Amino acid sequence: MNTDRPKLLQSGNTNYLVPFILISSLFLIWGFSHALLDVLNKHFQNVLGISKMESGFVQAAVYGGYFLAAIPAGLFMKRFGYRKGIIMGLMLVATGAFLFIPATGIREFWSFLVPLFIIACGLAYLETAANPYTTVLGPAGSAERRINLAQSFNAIGWILGPLVGSAVILSTTKGGGNEFTSLAIPYMGLGCIVLFVGIFFFFTRLPEVTVENDQIVRRETSPTTAIPLFKQPNFVLAVIAQFFYVAAQTGVNSFFINYVTETETSIPDQTAGYILAIGGMGLFWLGRLSGSYFMKRFNPGKLLVTYAAINVMIMVLVISNLGWISIIALFCTYFFMSIMFPTIFSLGIRGLGPQIKQGSSFLVVAIVGGAISPPLMGYLGDIYSMSVGFVVPMIGFGAVLVYGIRETQAQSLKFKA
Repeated sequence: MNTDRPKLLQSGNTNYLVPFILISSLFLIWGFSHALLDVLNKHFQNVLGISKMESGFVQAAVYGGYFLAAIPAGLFMKRFGYRKGIIMGLMLVATGAFLFIPATGIREFWSFLVPLFIIACGLAYLETAANPYTTVLGPAGSAERRINLAQSFNAIGWILGPLVGSAVILSTTKGGGNEFTSLAIPYMGLGCIVLFVGIFFFFTRLPEVTVENDQIVRRETSPTTAIPLFKQPNFVLAVIAQFFYVAAQTGVNSFFINYVTETETSIPDQTAGYILAIGGMGLFWLGRLSGSYFMKRFNPGKLLVTYAAINVMIMVLVISNLGWISIIALFCTYFFMSIMFPTIFSLGIRGLGPQIKQGSSFLVVAIVGGAISPPLMGYLGDIYSMSVGFVVPMIGFGAVLVYGIRETQAQSLKFKA
């Protein structure tokens, strides 16, 4: 029987199903870690009395960690391989998670930013390894579908994060000493799980995909791989598009709860958190799953163009502040931005051959866009209104649209040639 699994996860006599499952578990871990941040913004506004702009520095600390750690992560994996890079990343995440215990005793904003920064450094290692590793665990022609399938596990983490955060953290914001100590609970759980996964990777052998010993990477190697990375337009534009996409996604996530509770004042923070988890992140997960399926039938670049154009129009509705119409529109944003990160990533590293690890690290560096947009959106929300702040994600989705159009045109010209 001819199934789809060999097409996605098998090359010649090599079956990559088990490595794919193990790597996909990492996507869930960093999805959960990121999703918890969206609850922390509102929680710190409540218990510390900080402004929206100041709360945006939660994301700034995290994505700043990505910016500083991504290049060292790429160099580390170039020398020691993907497996050791994954173990290093997991240990850093666990360290940062356990540092939440002393932070809840100090009870100062900076004391929470430090462990979040360390967690982000670990996540940079995981993303630098897992994203490109997923694309080469099977035929090159199905790389975009494979990374979108793996990213569906990431979306499950995005659902669990707000659910756990709303139940454990936002439920305590009405007063009492537990307002701070409740923060340690989800991060203690995260640290324990990450340690367990790290031990599992330590005792498990994974195929190390290199230019020298793997036919997939050799097949993907093209004459452009001899050209320096930043002289390759496709790669450079992918880095820029990733910067703007992450800025848009992080902005939407960071102030979703603020937007909902300000648009409909009868909705409490905890309920808005559940809405984010079940409604927004649920659509995000469905988008990832359906995206992998749609890419069997549609060009990934054209799908990216369509989804980006829809999200630009959705942001117009959100900025217009039309009550429940705008809230529902904000939900829909999650479905249409679901495929953007993995698709841009896969298109950006296509054909890099021996430069794939270095290229991946620069695409992870582009995540620094998420450090810039939340403080900027928070500033606009403080000065004007939260709805005005969503101009920032609209610009981000517009940049993705321009990249998608350019990539589609380039592929069309290449095909005609």
